[in-house]
Amino acid sequence: MKDLSISEINRQDFVDGKIYELINALNLSGKQIAWNIEMIADIRDRIQYWLVESNQVSDADSFYP
Repeated sequence: MKDLSISEINRQDFVDGKIYELINALNLSGKQIAWNIEMIADIRDRIQYWLVESNQVSDADSFYP
């Protein structure tokens, strides 16, 4: 496993944080959902798949290193 650069770590934190914000924004209960990296990763994987598949990003690593 390669070591990630600071910018790659920052990108991962940004993507995971935005997905977490989205989950909470869509939650109708008004209660904050606990941080769950498995749930975030599932959503991240689907977003990444569609962005790469539709050529919005050149490869998966550019979306989430």
